[in-house]
Amino acid sequence: MRACFSSLALAALAGIQVASAAPVAADGAQLVARDDAVGVQYVPASVDWNKVDWSQVNWSVVNWGAVNWQSVFSSSTAYTTVQAQPSPSPAPAPLPAPVQSSAAPVYSSAAPTHSSPAPAPSLSPQPAPSPQPSPTPVSSPAPAPSPEPETSSSVATQPDKPSYSSGSLWGLTYSPYNNDGSCPDIGTVSTQLQKVAGVTSNIRLYSTDCSQLRNALQAISTGNIGINIHAGIWISDGASRMQSDLDEFVAAVKQYGSGLVKGVSVGNEDISKGMSESTLIGYINQVRARLQAEGLGNIPVYATEQDAHFTQAIAAVCDLVQVNIYSIFDSIFTSVDSSVQSVIQRADNIKNNVAGGKPVRFGETGWSSSGSTGPSPLSLLNEIAYVQKFKCAAAKAGYDYFYFEAKDALWKNGAAASEQNFGIFNSDYVQKFDLGLLNLLC
Repeated sequence: MRACFSSLALAALAGIQVASAAPVAADGAQLVARDDAVGVQYVPASVDWNKVDWSQVNWSVVNWGAVNWQSVFSSSTAYTTVQAQPSPSPAPAPLPAPVQSSAAPVYSSAAPTHSSPAPAPSLSPQPAPSPQPSPTPVSSPAPAPSPEPETSSSVATQPDKPSYSSGSLWGLTYSPYNNDGSCPDIGTVSTQLQKVAGVTSNIRLYSTDCSQLRNALQAISTGNIGINIHAGIWISDGASRMQSDLDEFVAAVKQYGSGLVKGVSVGNEDISKGMSESTLIGYINQVRARLQAEGLGNIPVYATEQDAHFTQAIAAVCDLVQVNIYSIFDSIFTSVDSSVQSVIQRADNIKNNVAGGKPVRFGETGWSSSGSTGPSPLSLLNEIAYVQKFKCAAAKAGYDYFYFEAKDALWKNGAAASEQNFGIFNSDYVQKFDLGLLNLLC
């Protein structure tokens, strides 16, 4: 009964957004994940305050600025369940010691997994709007208890005092391959990028194969799609493949102009795959020299590597430092909040000890909605929680980033479920959850 009264009290304050693994309201409704949206909001017509057990109310989840006081004081007693957006997460829980972990494995089936973003100065946090004061409730409640710590099944909830507004994602990684690994046509690429443009204005490509850079440039130019490209040159398959990608990069950029191309990553996690540092540095210098000779020296050149393998020597030859950082491969898990703070701390370590004053950007980070990578609970609800919490934490810390990834990667034939389900869209480019959740206040 206490749980029901607590839910009743929370629901009584219109605008509270309920978000947990399976929250139960006083009327028995539950939060469910669907293909088109995730979210439940309870809007009361009235409440019998004498029945509320105020000692059980968790005041930290109340979004006072969204309370509909006319509904609270109305005379009707009916509740209406409506589709809504779960709120962002509360202030992070105490952090466990960060554990260095390897990023998601790279698969090379019909089409290799690639990555490369462009240089971008660190994103400055947006100015914080003045938080609205909390109104005094009708009845004098008992002192508010401390919020319950987040468990492995919990999802983002509304923080006590939103400090600033955040928009959609800064960037997304984009691999265009069809589900069978074949190359998409220009029409498919254009349709996909129009959907991606509703979420971000920056995409990261990993290669130039399948004419993906040329197709993306054509789709963006002819369709007037508001997306910048952070390109990639694939070097994991040796010098011949690197040269082929570099030739195609130069040709495509010269055809469509360099204005849409904001940078190029030379490889992705190649030190992690066994490449020597000197070989990687040689490729970076070779790409830069070619671009300068072609009159494209204004395009930033850099490597992308796991944070554990990014060295000062590599940073010295890069125009920016781009790191792939994941927490779902760590050997411990306490909360999604702690997982987010762990990756921010690791980026801070790179900024303070490796980057040498150059901008640091996340080349990849994300949370899979299926499978298993260890103790971190992989689910759609926790994917939503992670992306909401991470985007807010990255904005506060001043980091640009590419969230991994645009669509589920069924083209990675034979890969683990966890590797195939990082997308915010499914493999058919249907959104896996209400993407409006990405626009909530932090």
